Amino acid sequence: MRRMIRWVGLVATVFLLKGTSIMAADTDQVAVVETKFGKMVIEFYGTDAPKTVANFIKLAKDGFYNGTTFHRVIPGFMIQGGDPLSKEDPRGPRVGTGGPGYTVPAEIKREHKRGTVATARLGDDDNPKRDSSGSQFFINVNDNTSLNGGYTVFGNVIVGMDVADKIVSLSRDGRNNPNEKVDMKVTITTRAEALKK
Repeated sequence: MRRMIRWVGLVATVFLLKGTSIMAADTDQVAVVETKFGKMVIEFYGTDAPKTVANFIKLAKDGFYNGTTFHRVIPGFMIQGGDPLSKEDPRGPRVGTGGPGYTVPAEIKREHKRGTVATARLGDDDNPKRDSSGSQFFINVNDNTSLNGGYTVFGNVIVGMDVADKIVSLSRDGRNNPNEKVDMKVTITTRAEALKK
């Protein structure tokens, strides 16, 4: 009987450890999002969302995100950015509708926990496949279980959630656009390089 209990315990331990490794990032590349409030470092979930991660990395390396703003902030919920329309007129009426001109197929697998990074998208009526915006993304500042099964989570903030908390607490207008402009610069680097800065 003791042998059976030890065996079950060993199997359970291996299963839990395996589950932990599955939740960890699976690439050495990270994104560094720099703002006037500090930097956020984002690790990627390339196994669960390979197309989304590849698209984000490509856009970041091309400088696409540089000068875009966090144009939507909802306290207790999330901050959203990555719309190229926010570069020229961060308070314009079309901000929140822009992108690179394409969508990315949905890769919905992970839960929306505090610090996770997900893609924005059009609503189900216009987008029943739940394809992701080509560039807009959001950072959950809370566990948002109501979003589970609805949006592609492709990364997690490993440094700088205090920055997201500062951004989400800014005063905002009726469209949840911060009254204070918060633009970003996004670069791709290695985890070791990002964490030593």
